[in-house]
Amino acid sequence: MIPPAVRVAVCVLVLALASPGASTTRTPVALTAAPARVVLAGTSRTAVRLTNSGTKRLVVDVSRAGFALSLRGRPRILRARGARSAAAWLKLRPKRLALPARTSASLLVSARVPPNAEPGDHDALVLLTTRPSVGARVAVRVRLGVVVVVRAPGTVVRQLELAGLRVARHGGRRVLELRVANHGNVTETLPRARVTLSRARTHRRLATLLAARRDVRPHTRGILELRLRRRLRGPVSARVVIPAVPGRRPIRRTYAIRL
Repeated sequence: MIPPAVRVAVCVLVLALASPGASTTRTPVALTAAPARVVLAGTSRTAVRLTNSGTKRLVVDVSRAGFALSLRGRPRILRARGARSAAAWLKLRPKRLALPARTSASLLVSARVPPNAEPGDHDALVLLTTRPSVGARVAVRVRLGVVVVVRAPGTVVRQLELAGLRVARHGGRRVLELRVANHGNVTETLPRARVTLSRARTHRRLATLLAARRDVRPHTRGILELRLRRRLRGPVSARVVIPAVPGRRPIRRTYAIRL
């Protein structure tokens, strides 16, 4: 958890990954960053555009941190940097920006890959934290995260494995949990994985379920949830297909499960 940075009577902390379409209403504090995800090929640099679309002047502190995804794809900020963190490779300029209302500015993100870096994807988070407005009755801080992926040079290994499918209950509803394992050295994007359910004996198609798009980082595992929208019971055949992306063929597997 991230401790509150100010102690006042009322403090609101917003923590999210940056999104170009977020916080665009005319509110006192409204900060966006574009792009929300940066990919750097080795030692290189790029610019991120910060926009204050609110009605108040913003002071934004810029910092870096480790980054991880939970099994279900929720982003987490890591203070301790793991083996595949690129946080130490990043240089951010400037470290602080002052943005008058309805203005934009550029943040330069540079990466320097060390010569002994393991090939493949390493990632980090650029944190953008607004300071409370001076004299405001309610101290509001917004914290956004821009994901930075740095691909170190070397051989790219893609090895995505379907690790199991099971029925589970979440909040009173039944779901299918599809487990995947990324044994490669690059982040794998799973665009709309689908599961087709058929009767085990007759092969009659019952339903096609779609999972939300998500990423699985190198050498990690993930769970994709697919909601069972119908009251299906009994033994079924579940055919799983993860669509192809550039550099990776489709992945298919069939499971026999009981609903």
